[in-house]
Amino acid sequence: MDDQIRVLIVDDIAETRDHLTKLLSFERDLSVVGAAASGPEAIEMAQKLLPDVVLMDINMPEMDGITATERLASLVPTAAVVMMSVQGEADYLRRSMLAGAREFLVKPFSSDELTASIRQVYEREREKIGRMPVQTRAESHAATRPGRDPGRVVAVFSPKGGVGRTTVAVNVAVAAAAEGAGGIVLMDAAFQFGDVAILLNLNPRSKSIADLIPELQAGEADSLDTFTVSHSSGLNVLLAPPSPETADLITPAAAKRVVEMFRQTSDLVVVDCPAWFSDTTLAILDTADVILAVLTLEITSIKSIRLFLEVAEQLGYPQDRIVLVLNRADSALGIRVSDVEQSIGRKIDHQIISDGRTVVYALNRGVPFVTSNREMQVSQDVMKIARALIGAIPAPSAQRAKVERKRGIFSLR
Repeated sequence: MDDQIRVLIVDDIAETRDHLTKLLSFERDLSVVGAAASGPEAIEMAQKLLPDVVLMDINMPEMDGITATERLASLVPTAAVVMMSVQGEADYLRRSMLAGAREFLVKPFSSDELTASIRQVYEREREKIGRMPVQTRAESHAATRPGRDPGRVVAVFSPKGGVGRTTVAVNVAVAAAAEGAGGIVLMDAAFQFGDVAILLNLNPRSKSIADLIPELQAGEADSLDTFTVSHSSGLNVLLAPPSPETADLITPAAAKRVVEMFRQTSDLVVVDCPAWFSDTTLAILDTADVILAVLTLEITSIKSIRLFLEVAEQLGYPQDRIVLVLNRADSALGIRVSDVEQSIGRKIDHQIISDGRTVVYALNRGVPFVTSNREMQVSQDVMKIARALIGAIPAPSAQRAKVERKRGIFSLR
């Protein structure tokens, strides 16, 4: 059938190949088009069969799965690789992603885990193939929204936790609102353990994206305004679910749809992403016009951001989409900014001074420091980032401003 997902299985153990083939044979939308016993055989078969997804074992003689994946990335770029391994160490995951793998399964895995990974990877690759450059995408959105320019999506991300990512996201969004930019939305995409509600002193058990999921699943989500919480700064905030287990219900497609809906109705969408790669995070990063990548003057953070830049290149992200933000910039720590730039091979775009007292005091009060201590240098640094982001947002037309005054500037309908 033409609508089936074509799968190529690669494993040096015959029993494993047969077992996987049998598991997938029960799925009507999946079709095993071939099975290879080695890396070279996989490359040869993939070039002939053009599979949608390749299930690749990482440990094989002659040519391992990572090397084979690197070859496939250049020879058969339309084939998405799902790596399989009995070892779940972070180094294997990192090397697999750098090679071009789109998913990593640790053996033994269940049939549901296997089929879900195949379908998610396939859907995400289809979306990626259809993705247009930022300018073209913006023109497309403008064509579907007569009289209104598309909103700008800014994903705030760090591959390592503890660098102040959420603090940066919250204060940048509040600063943008303070600068007079209308239609600002802040979305907490750290769906398991989001902290946006705490930093804004909002009730974490009020309405959230969890309440929106049933409508998304039913295909009835026409508006987002009933699911956001208004903040005194002027932000509309979409909170993370109140319980971590609810995060499993938010699929990559659902997260992307929410972001795109906000783009249609808002001027600036700031998304606080979790500090790890997942299909959902990657779906948001794929959608973003700008990725604020946050790092600090720590060896582990510098190493992680360097690896992220390598992964971003593998994913085809343009360099100008990624904006590097050095948080807690303090030369007294023994690492200079020039050292960081030399290590990662890129210039730092923005620096935020280290001011633990101001930041922690604001965090504990639930009041963003750009509001409570606007005159401090740390606030001025964040304001500079916000101005750079909203500088690309066109001013509202006279007709649009008239409508917004009539119905409320932050209305989403």
